[in-house]
This record gives sequence, structure tokens and C-alpha cells, in this order.
Amino acid sequence: MPKSNLFSIILCVLVNTVVNSQITYPKSSPFAQIEQEIGLSKISIEYSRPAVRGRKVIGGLVPYGRIWRVGANESTKITINTDVEVKGNSLPKGTYALYAFPKREEWEIAFHTNITHWGDGRKNYNPAEDAFRIKVKPHVIPYHQENFLIAFDSITHNSFSLNLIWESTQITIPFNVDTHSQMELEIAKQIKENPTAQTYYESGRYLQEQGKDFERALVYLNKALELGGDTYYFHRVKSLVEAKLWDYKAAISSAKKSLKIVRELEKDEFVRMNEKNIEKWQVLLEK
Repeated sequence: MPKSNLFSIILCVLVNTVVNSQITYPKSSPFAQIEQEIGLSKISIEYSRPAVRGRKVIGGLVPYGRIWRVGANESTKITINTDVEVKGNSLPKGTYALYAFPKREEWEIAFHTNITHWGDGRKNYNPAEDAFRIKVKPHVIPYHQENFLIAFDSITHNSFSLNLIWESTQITIPFNVDTHSQMELEIAKQIKENPTAQTYYESGRYLQEQGKDFERALVYLNKALELGGDTYYFHRVKSLVEAKLWDYKAAISSAKKSLKIVRELEKDEFVRMNEKNIEKWQVLLEK
């Protein structure tokens, strides 16, 4: 056998031995992925969770005045499937790297459009590629957070807070979502394509829950009753809308219809709710 072929074989054996000898081992900063629905939107975050392990973290392991990847290992990624607003800044749907620039009194948080950097991209990071930065103040928490934590909180249909928590420090980033515009499009689409009793009921209930356009909500609920017949929750939501329109006589009538049905169905909770509302609206009607 020619020496060149023998050398090639030996080299391949050595390379395969090295590759095959690699093992999967537990990471000191394990990967995490979280996902949250906000109204009709979905937000997901991928990050790694380093631990304090007795070290000074904020102002130490994470120095003041220098870029931080908001976690460990690869850069932290945030993905949104609809446009959102962050402290008055519009953030189009997509995926962004999340970076922080900690200071004692104030942090800057960057939503970065270049998601190819590994880690904090310190040498390749270009501020011109930020979608924008916001300023937030750190807060001291009354407990010890061992592993870095990113969490959703203060969730409504239209807003939420993203909390970055580690050691004894918390950063809160406020987000707003225009769920109402999305819902108006969804209502129009469903009424056009799927005009069932349930479609009209859910459209009216949404407006009632959001405290918007009670006149239109009443139209939808009447249509739901027309198509779907007597249903205790149709009558109940209709009574709530009529009360918001100060038509307490109609509200009492609708609540009594709901009450009759729930008594037959032995739904005690709805019996109590209807009775309470009837009593309250009767007082208001007599004033």
C-alpha cells in the first residue's frame, strides 16, 4: 500500500476517534425556552440560565457599562408574531437579540436586529443594527434569585411586563399589544365567513368584557339569541350589556331569563350571580 494512502487511513481513524469521543455533558447555564400568549399574540424567548454560585453578579460578573447577553452562552432571542410597542417604540414582528447595558442607576435594553452573533457579540456588535434601545431602572427584590430568570407578568389582553431577575435585581420591560385592532379584524372575518350564533355571542362578549361599543355588542347578542335560541350565557351577557346602557328594565328581564334556565340546570354559581345583579339593578331602576 502506498504510504500516502496509509497516512490518509490513519488520519481518518484519528479524526473519527476524536469526534466519537465527544460526550454530551450538563451545562452550567442550562437552556430555557418560554412562550406566552398575550391577547391574540404569541411571544417566545430562548435563553440560558447562569447561576449565582456565591459570586457577585450585578456589577461584578455582569460589569457595569458593558454589553451583556441577558443570560449565558448564545445571545438571548425574543420572537414576536405581531407588532408590539415597547415604551413608545414600535417593534415589528420578528426575532431579535436582547442585550443589556447595566449601570448602577439605569440600564439600557437593546432590541438588536442581528441575531447571528454568538454570545454578546462584543467585537462584532454594531449599535446601528439596534431596532432601538430603552432605558429602565433596576429594582432590588426582597429575595435571592439563584438562576437568572426571564418571566412574563402583569398580563392583560393588551399589555404585559417582561421581567429580568437575577441575584437581588429585577428589570421590568413594559410591552403593549394592539389586540383590539386584531380582534376587530377577526370579528369582521368570522361574521362574514362563519355567521353562527356562537360567532355573534363571542363577538358581543368580547366587546362587553373590554367595555367597548355596547350598542354594537347588543346587536350581536340579539343576533346570537335569534340564531341560537334561549341560552343562559347569551341572556346573561346581554343583561350585562343592557345594564351598561342604563336600560335596567331590559337588563333585569334578560337576567331573569338566564336565571330561569340556570335554575333548571342547577348551575348554582350563575343562579347567585343573576340574583345579585337583579337585586342591584332593581334598586337602580327605582331611583
